[in-house]
Amino acid sequence: MNMDDGQEELKNIKKKMVEDIMSEGKYPEEPINVSDGDFQDTLERYPVVLVDFWADWCGPCKMMEPVLEELASEYKGDLVVGKMNVDKNGTVPNQFQVSSIPTLVLFKDGEPVERLVGAMQKDQLSQKVEQYLE
Repeated sequence: MNMDDGQEELKNIKKKMVEDIMSEGKYPEEPINVSDGDFQDTLERYPVVLVDFWADWCGPCKMMEPVLEELASEYKGDLVVGKMNVDKNGTVPNQFQVSSIPTLVLFKDGEPVERLVGAMQKDQLSQKVEQYLE
């Protein structure tokens, strides 16, 4: 084995280690906070994202918290649940014409495929989500 072979092997080992580390943490098992600044990155990083547009003062939004936490945990590896506070972020909610909260928008491959307004039960939301999982 010459020096170039050793360097190439080391490069491949490093690449594999980085891929392994990235894949381990790829799908969080709890909802993640999403902002105007990282919204597009989130859609590009994960194939299926459910974004919850909410606010602290919203009662129905608070009712949805445990449902969304369960979904994030149960669908880990297939779905990421993002939470965007509409009082702290205005650009993305305006872009998607969010006028009532909670509004849930499901994205597949960066494109909105489902829009749900109001509080929902877990089984109803699961049925909607499962249509878009591979």
